[in-house]
Amino acid sequence: MKQAAVIILNWNGRSLLEQFLPSGAAHTISERADLIVADNGSTDDSVAWVREHCPEVKLLELGENFGFSGGYNRAIAQTRYPLTLLLNSDVEVPEGWLEPLLDFMDANPDVGAVMPKILSYKQKDSFEYAGAAGGYIDRLGYPYCRGRLFECVEKDEGQYDGRPVEVAWASGAALLVRTDLYEKVGGLDEKFFAHMEEIDLCLRIRREGFRVMCCTDSHVYHVGGASLNQGNPKKTYLNFRNNLLLLHKNLPKSRGRRLLFVRRLWDTLAWGMFLLKGDMANARAVVRAHRDFARMRKEYNNLPDKDIMCSLPGADKNIIVQHYLLRRKKISDIS
Repeated sequence: MKQAAVIILNWNGRSLLEQFLPSGAAHTISERADLIVADNGSTDDSVAWVREHCPEVKLLELGENFGFSGGYNRAIAQTRYPLTLLLNSDVEVPEGWLEPLLDFMDANPDVGAVMPKILSYKQKDSFEYAGAAGGYIDRLGYPYCRGRLFECVEKDEGQYDGRPVEVAWASGAALLVRTDLYEKVGGLDEKFFAHMEEIDLCLRIRREGFRVMCCTDSHVYHVGGASLNQGNPKKTYLNFRNNLLLLHKNLPKSRGRRLLFVRRLWDTLAWGMFLLKGDMANARAVVRAHRDFARMRKEYNNLPDKDIMCSLPGADKNIIVQHYLLRRKKISDIS
């Protein structure tokens, strides 16, 4: 068996596979790694296209749509390489992108997960929203990134290049993990379905004593929004609901109760902003997210005793105040 499986999860993504899979195969498949398309029950001709045009790519048919989390959990359980890299179908990978990540994991056994620098496919001199140069979590539990504060995305001018750095979370757009560790911590939480499930995974990896890193010696180009665009009410719903679930299940009960009370107040402000803009669909999405969180939180009873979130990179900041009130647009503005 080779050292690593690079797994692309596909659902009715023929056009993305046609655009990115041939070059992905050419720049990924080696003596160290296989490229696998795990199909989430597509009803288009994705599977037939892969068989005909990319026979060097391994194909795994899951039979139905299990979502991002469920699809990857099943694919990893059936492949079982020592290392697994979760790669979005809308990512372009350049030549030599994978070796620095594999080498870094080989040299650092205390690292449980690592991501490359994620740049925009549409604007290749800029970071991409979903991950940029590694993720942080602020004191209220809001995720943000080196290279991206909410809607403000920086140009890549080498400001985050250099030695790999520890981050709070690594993006699921291109995430390399130790397979045994992934399974030990329970994989991706399928209740999340999609969005922020990789952040939850990284917190559980860190709880096991492993580091999560960003290695800028590797970079990829991500289209972003291939499944749900920014501003889509379904995405708003999943982001708000899953962020609350993330906090509830990863904080001790006492701090979680206090923080979630504060978060309800902040989320009420977001709801009010949607109302002022006349965006009723997203306003309703926020209400629905909080309603469903109140129901789903009862499914998580085994809460941690130790608070690791207070010591995460970025946890000393209130990113809402910094960005919306003080008008900070870059990490360097608030450091």
